[in-house]
Amino acid sequence: METPAITPRRQRRRRLLWVLTPALLALVLLGGVVVLAHRYDIREQRVEIQHDGLSLDGVLATPSTGDGPFGLVVFVHGDGPVDATADTFYRPLWESFAHAGYASLSWNKPGVAGSAGNWLDQTMADRAQEVAAALAWGRQHPSIDRHRIGLWGASQAGWVLPRVAAETPDLQFVIAVSPAINWLRQGRYHLLAQLRAEGAAAAEVDRALRRRERTLTLLRRGATVEEYRTTIDHPDDTMTADRWTFITRNHTADATDDLRAMRGTPVLLLLAGHDNHVDVTETETVYRQLLPAATLHVKHFPDADHRMVRHRIARSALRATLTALVAPRTLFADGYLTDQRQYLQHHTTASRRQ
Repeated sequence: METPAITPRRQRRRRLLWVLTPALLALVLLGGVVVLAHRYDIREQRVEIQHDGLSLDGVLATPSTGDGPFGLVVFVHGDGPVDATADTFYRPLWESFAHAGYASLSWNKPGVAGSAGNWLDQTMADRAQEVAAALAWGRQHPSIDRHRIGLWGASQAGWVLPRVAAETPDLQFVIAVSPAINWLRQGRYHLLAQLRAEGAAAAEVDRALRRRERTLTLLRRGATVEEYRTTIDHPDDTMTADRWTFITRNHTADATDDLRAMRGTPVLLLLAGHDNHVDVTETETVYRQLLPAATLHVKHFPDADHRMVRHRIARSALRATLTALVAPRTLFADGYLTDQRQYLQHHTTASRRQ
């Protein structure tokens, strides 16, 4: 009996199968790697925090074993519409803190992912009151050791952490990541850093600074966003009415008075070497001037950007995305996760001695 001839059509199918099979296997393998990479050694519980008549959806992440009582780190977000996990960015931190015996509490900002309200309606004082409500919630939770509670915050949290600490003398610690000091100086620093990164000519820098001064004049007299749009040449096209109101309410924020008032609270200050958002030199200078040396610990991460991501990774959007998918813990600068875990372990040991 003769073997049936292989038609050209069947040949094409076989070739396609040989090409697609390795690709499909690679996709399956990659999917498995991604799943394993995002399997964290923590337990997550959805929670609700009540504040000012609003319900805020949040997450309590605890160590994967034991019933507590655990210490607690309350997270204070930076700028923007941040959800409880910061798009999963917080989970490596939660895992590291869990290994030190601490739970982590975070929530969706008002108006984000189910939380009521609008974060753009808030002042920094409003944000501090919201954190105080979260602290009160944590003290009442049965799995939390109310004597081991502290704050973690980044960037814009620099205007919230000191205020909360000044009004909460029993806080065990504050971990401040790239915190700003003065809203106006921070804005100018960020603008110039952006222009420098873009290779802007001197004339372009001068025009941008003049535009900034005109914008500040409008803010000082409480102008509307419509006035901003019609007065400023080349206005920021992302500026909404809500955002303009938020800036109007907060552009005079300054952390120095609150830093003076929180002198007894231990602080871990984490500063990046490639920070284009916050002038870390100013931040370190002010913190060292206003806080006792015995309670302040400063850590520098020369290879990190503002978010403490390795600079060489942050420079490439593709590399950052791939790293976040397959190895999210390696996004961060060397020592960033370890140093914070050890800091919490030190406070746990000190608490047990008391």
